[in-house]
Amino acid sequence: MNRIANDLGTKSISQLLLKQAIPASIGILVMSINMIVDTIFVGRWIGVLAIAAITVVLPIAFLISSIGMGVGIGGSSIISRALGAQKEDKAFEVFGNQISITIGLSILFVLLGTFFCQPILQLFGANGDIIIPATEYFHVIVWGVPFLAFAMMGNPVIRAVGKPNYAMLTMILPAIANILLDVVFIKFMNLGMFGAGLATSISYAVSGLFILWFFLSKNTELKIIPKYFKFNYSILKEIISLGGVTIVRQGTISVLVIILNYTLFKYGGEISIAIYGIINRVMMFALFPVLGVTQGFLPIAGYNYGANDAQRVKETIKTSILFGTAIATLIFIVIMLFPNELVHVFTEDKELLNLTPNALIIAFLATPVITTQLIGSAYFQAAGKALPALLLTLLKQGIFLIPLVYVLPKFYGVNGVWMSFPIADVLSTIVTYVYLKREVKYNLI
Repeated sequence: MNRIANDLGTKSISQLLLKQAIPASIGILVMSINMIVDTIFVGRWIGVLAIAAITVVLPIAFLISSIGMGVGIGGSSIISRALGAQKEDKAFEVFGNQISITIGLSILFVLLGTFFCQPILQLFGANGDIIIPATEYFHVIVWGVPFLAFAMMGNPVIRAVGKPNYAMLTMILPAIANILLDVVFIKFMNLGMFGAGLATSISYAVSGLFILWFFLSKNTELKIIPKYFKFNYSILKEIISLGGVTIVRQGTISVLVIILNYTLFKYGGEISIAIYGIINRVMMFALFPVLGVTQGFLPIAGYNYGANDAQRVKETIKTSILFGTAIATLIFIVIMLFPNELVHVFTEDKELLNLTPNALIIAFLATPVITTQLIGSAYFQAAGKALPALLLTLLKQGIFLIPLVYVLPKFYGVNGVWMSFPIADVLSTIVTYVYLKREVKYNLI
């Protein structure tokens, strides 16, 4: 760990950010391509309702797996700061507790998902003709969720110990597996939604098992050691307080999805949910480099915060925002110029081709300003400041977007939903900028 500590504490911020962000971006890109290809396959080989069904089901799976994501990000923040403070024993103990809590809670939620499938799907907006394909899909992928939770827990820990290339592989390998299995199960075996779900579930297992192999191998200084599985309640409290930010954020996103699906169904029927499914996939794909910068920012900021090097923390914030904003602006230009071409990738349905491009343009109008909000909330999580991290994380989806999605369609119909996204982006960015500027001025000195 000494070499890793020396790198994070001494190398140039730009160099470190590229080293961390490029693999993270590639991993997110491949994962996004996987989601896009999955949508293309089910849209072209099964039908429009299949896109709507996946749009309803996947947020449920990610809500359950967000337990692992939250535990991973919360624990990795502690691990980064522990390494920065030369407390290696604490890093091992934190990791052991992360494993125990992730496995226990993810299995509990899978059981709940299995026994209460129909009520959960209906709660998330599986209305009308969507309910049948959504049920078939959900019954299969729920069993892969523990693997997904374990992978999401392990991924940020791998970055925290300075192995970004392996973290990248945890996203690339399952994406490749899912694409190949989609072709086999949907195209050649004609298994429909069951085949799509089976491919997704197996891909989750590939990712989880790769994480397990990594931490059992000789390729990392932080290993799986059973004696650290015993709960340490002070460590658990710290993990949950920080990881709870991610879990609450994903929970808020799930509430948002429920409101979105009900609102879209009310004002535009199943076709509007399919439109949102395409927009959501484009968002995941288009924003991959910005999200990669945010992921790369976390271990660098956390380590140097733990080492009490305020200047390097400030430089990390500034550099990350500059990089991310430049990238986001380029993404914005591409989407504004080629909305029809982007939509045509997903579907040949004439109604979707007619309605989706305009919705896509509206939803992406505030893209150039989003990096400040992402880095601002990530900084407080990296620094171990749970409350401001939680508040800033909830700004867009919870405090602004949910009320906007509820109110604006009353006046503007379905377009009110698409308008809610850029308005929420601008408002949350303004608040985050003010809060982050104050933090830098008074606490990073």
